Amino acid sequence: MLAADAPKVLLVDDEPDLLDLMELTLGKMGLDTDRALSVAEARSKLGRQSRQRGYDLCLTDMRLGDGQGLEVVQHIAEHCPHVPVAVITAHGTAENAVAALKAGAFDYLAKPVSLDQLRALVKMALRVPDFPAQARENATSLIGRSGAMAEIRTQIGKLGRTQAPVHISGESGSGKELAARLIHQEGNRASGPFIPLNCGAIPETLMESELFGYKKGAFTGADSDREGVFQSAKGGTLFLDEVADLPLSMQVKLLRALQEKKVRRVGSNKEEPVDVRIVSATHQNLGKLVEAGQFRQDLYYRLNVIELAMPSLRERPEDVGDIAAAILKRMGSSHRLSDKAEAALKAYAFPGNVRELENILERAVALAEQPVLQASDLNLSPDASLVNPGEIGSDSLYPLQDYLDRLEKSAIEQALEKTRYNKTAAARLLGVTFRSLRYRLQRLGID
Repeated sequence: MLAADAPKVLLVDDEPDLLDLMELTLGKMGLDTDRALSVAEARSKLGRQSRQRGYDLCLTDMRLGDGQGLEVVQHIAEHCPHVPVAVITAHGTAENAVAALKAGAFDYLAKPVSLDQLRALVKMALRVPDFPAQARENATSLIGRSGAMAEIRTQIGKLGRTQAPVHISGESGSGKELAARLIHQEGNRASGPFIPLNCGAIPETLMESELFGYKKGAFTGADSDREGVFQSAKGGTLFLDEVADLPLSMQVKLLRALQEKKVRRVGSNKEEPVDVRIVSATHQNLGKLVEAGQFRQDLYYRLNVIELAMPSLRERPEDVGDIAAAILKRMGSSHRLSDKAEAALKAYAFPGNVRELENILERAVALAEQPVLQASDLNLSPDASLVNPGEIGSDSLYPLQDYLDRLEKSAIEQALEKTRYNKTAAARLLGVTFRSLRYRLQRLGID
């Protein structure tokens, strides 16, 4: 007999046999179930329940006699946003899965339905938090009162509720990893691990074993079995930073792992299931890399189901003062910015964004002789300052990409000069990977 407060699940499918199977499976898990055979019946039951206790979860087939399961997803997103919903698709195509996730689905299952996957999905779904309140509390580590950051915090709160893959775009140092961690913390996987992997920092020869692990004896030096990051992130989130740096050969293997939700260790002939959420990021334009044949289109669509674009620091100068104050506090410094120093920072272009701001303040605190930091203590590069547009040619800022390229080229050339043209040291100074620096050198025509 079910408990009076047992979670209640609405099952929507026009196949009675599948409904019977799912009801039996969920009943054994101590869950109360209700069924609907059509989109219309699902809407009716959702409407009645919204006035009572309500459902805790909905599972809907993609194809129904009177419409599409996406209509149920959209109805729930509009009228019952607290109810997680997952879709069941007959063919498991990437297009169906992506459409469902973009419509607001929590996750998806492919027919024939695996009962183990069904149980895992239900357990995960019923731990989804009430994201709006938690988002406002937890996302405060993204400092800034600008409208751009308010929108980012709102999006992160929503993204925590879904299992959809998220791709975070933005310049180096704009806070992509911080955003990924907050997405993880906002979701039902918060109690699981958050495993970051910088794809640009791993040699190509080690990439497969780093991602998927290896068996003892797979290669020289493999003296024991080892997990890859997919296994280490089990039940949590795997953050693939600088994913654009993945070689094409690894892109194929990553795509298969994402599609099958299984990985094979190097040296093994068996696949093992993995339960991870994927969040990826890069400072490069993945769409342009796809057009250039440097990134697989099918992997792009698999990773970029939902995009979160992190604004650069120069796009939100009103936040610079608050961020600088927080950095100084974290450093344990009693220094503060003078009005002129803060104004100089707000007028600066910040090619390296928040990471560069941290470096500027650390250097200034170390060398300053007074507790109040002056503009001269910051040692800002005039080439990267956004001076008053009226003081420069009217075309200097336009087109925007050309202007940004000039700033980026100037920063790289200065870093190379400071490191006596040691590219490894220059990459470290700029806060980018060596592979990323090499790409930038080629793109900007720096010899």
